[in-house]
Amino acid sequence: MSFPRPQQISDQRLPSPPGSRLYGHLGRWMDDSLELLEDGARLGPLFQVQLWRSAIVGYTPEWNRLILGDVEGFRSKGSLSQLSPYLSAGIVATDAPLHRPRRKILNPPFHRTVVVPAFAEKFEAVAASMLPNGEFELNLWCSQLIQKFLNVAFFGGRFPAEVLRKFLAPLQRPMPFPLLPRPFRIRTMQSHLAAALIDPAEGSLASHFATIDGGVEELRVAIAAAYDTTAHTLTFALSELANRPDLNDGTHTANVVSEALRLYPAGWIGSRVSAADHDFEGRTIRAGQLVLYSPYLTHRNSSVWVDPLEFRPERFDDSLPAWGYIPYSAGERTCLGAALANLMLQTAVGAFAGSSLSRVSGNAKPIGALTLTPGEKVRLRRTKR
Repeated sequence: MSFPRPQQISDQRLPSPPGSRLYGHLGRWMDDSLELLEDGARLGPLFQVQLWRSAIVGYTPEWNRLILGDVEGFRSKGSLSQLSPYLSAGIVATDAPLHRPRRKILNPPFHRTVVVPAFAEKFEAVAASMLPNGEFELNLWCSQLIQKFLNVAFFGGRFPAEVLRKFLAPLQRPMPFPLLPRPFRIRTMQSHLAAALIDPAEGSLASHFATIDGGVEELRVAIAAAYDTTAHTLTFALSELANRPDLNDGTHTANVVSEALRLYPAGWIGSRVSAADHDFEGRTIRAGQLVLYSPYLTHRNSSVWVDPLEFRPERFDDSLPAWGYIPYSAGERTCLGAALANLMLQTAVGAFAGSSLSRVSGNAKPIGALTLTPGEKVRLRRTKR
């Protein structure tokens, strides 16, 4: 995919992809949001879409730096994340000046130096026990594995599995199901979380949430944010690995995961609302303007990446482009669980090392739902070498 190279933006009206005179781009957004973004990106480094309100979309590293590097100038309130009942609370919905101190409280147990020694061996044991033999449905296996990982990390494996499954189930359904109100599911989950925090498993993430005000709500949002993002990325990674048996020896695992995050970023679109006027390459972004950034477009931009549509894990042997690789967002609002997600993904992909993995059916071509989602079920076959 080749997009126009960044250029000086004039104060003229931004280009806009084809849409409806009555409904703007809402129909296209619901039908095929990725195609809409790609059409817009071909018009230039900034373009405009009309959703329920007007939004400016950008995808260059410079745009990412502007939007993600200023938590006071660009707010979460009023953005797309607020549309989901699973994400419209906790740290995800907290803006400056409260965001930084709240994040400081939440950060400690999610740091890589804590996550890896705490959970690496436990995750390896879970993955080994669930490793499929013969033919299996990839999407389902990834979903079940990530739920097990989350149960171990957050609760020491003690949380009721069926309660967790039912709470997370809407996130696996197509739009608009992840956006619909879920008061009963959320209340049920909150009550079980509250009970879990009374006597959390030693060394679990829940033991940290039990010590902070609003811990139940923060825990609920953290689990939801960690689930389908990681399960879908794992589906894409293993689907690609089935096409590249030369990479399935354990030494390429980290690069395979990084490349899956590049080509298939779960957070394919992100949004903020401008809290003040901002200048960007000759154009004024007005206060109150909804602005979108797209890791999907940035990661597939040939001005940033060589052969961006090719799955080439070896590219991660080189340095990364500044603000050009943002699978977990960037800046102060970088995903809280990035290290945990990486550990889950690398453990799961690494579990297949030394075996043969082949495709039976299905195509993991992505669609833009709440997160980037495989468009159909994929079946793989794993056999021992």
